[in-house]
Amino acid sequence: MPSPDEPLPGSCACGTVRFQVVANFQTAGYCHCFRCQRRAGVPWSMNGLVRADALQVLEGEAAVRYWRPPEGMPKAFCAVCGGHVWSGEPGVGDVVGVRFGALHGDPGIVPQWRQWLESAQDWHPIPDDELPRFSGRREIP
Repeated sequence: MPSPDEPLPGSCACGTVRFQVVANFQTAGYCHCFRCQRRAGVPWSMNGLVRADALQVLEGEAAVRYWRPPEGMPKAFCAVCGGHVWSGEPGVGDVVGVRFGALHGDPGIVPQWRQWLESAQDWHPIPDDELPRFSGRREIP
């Protein structure tokens, strides 16, 4: 698991935005919402929640852009390559949802739930992985 002594690095696709995670992920899971599908071009995204102050932007902060949907957390991406990096804002609020595809190593946690199954695509079956399933948003404890 990431820690201040052994931070877990991450970046966008082109490397303009570089960040690190310096605390354990609280939970992780798959999101099947239409937003994740359309932003990432895949049937679901894999994310881990960490304290908002545990994500530190190392380089490229000026290249981070936010899409602020009417509901939910802001979605951060690189203005150069469009790579999705996190949801929420580092240092603001309680948690940030880090896109596991942006990490450069093992997050030390496996997915523990699936949310927004009401938006799941019929053409791609959801694996029978015995994870708890939520038709909408999973409530963050």
